[in-house]
Amino acid sequence: MIERHPLHPFLPPNARVLFLGSFPPPRQRWCMDFFYPNYINDHWRIQGLVWFGDKDRFVDLEHKRFRLPDIIDFCTEKGLAYFDTATAVRRLTGNASDKFLEVVEATDIGALTSQLPCLQAIAVTGEKARQTLAQQTTVPIVRLPSSSRAYPLALEKKAEAYAGLFRSLGMLS
Repeated sequence: MIERHPLHPFLPPNARVLFLGSFPPPRQRWCMDFFYPNYINDHWRIQGLVWFGDKDRFVDLEHKRFRLPDIIDFCTEKGLAYFDTATAVRRLTGNASDKFLEVVEATDIGALTSQLPCLQAIAVTGEKARQTLAQQTTVPIVRLPSSSRAYPLALEKKAEAYAGLFRSLGMLS
């Protein structure tokens, strides 16, 4: 069965960094209708650590959700865009693992980047995303550690890598 991407690209006009994952997890794993929606994925905890020194800055601990309005405001203010490198996939198993995703239709990266006049870098958080993107753009591609807890690196080390990207672009001091 072919699955189409359920979200629209999030492209603030001031975006300097475009985060591209592979494809969202199955909807039953979502706690919000936005990118990196799985509560056990650490992307929003990493962003909280990097920008605010607080891994729970975007986490609603009581309800085990992320604070979507805060995330939208934050991404808009900081210039962070989001989408994925595939617009259609076939899941070879029922999980969200990249190694079990078959890309049926890749995202038109040129169409995305043409809407982002301030874009300085594309950040990918997985090898599947990097492979799918590899020859579609001239914008610098930065491979960051996966925010999945299955990726064997401490949260703080992941945050250091993300902070390094933002520092290199003059977005974080």
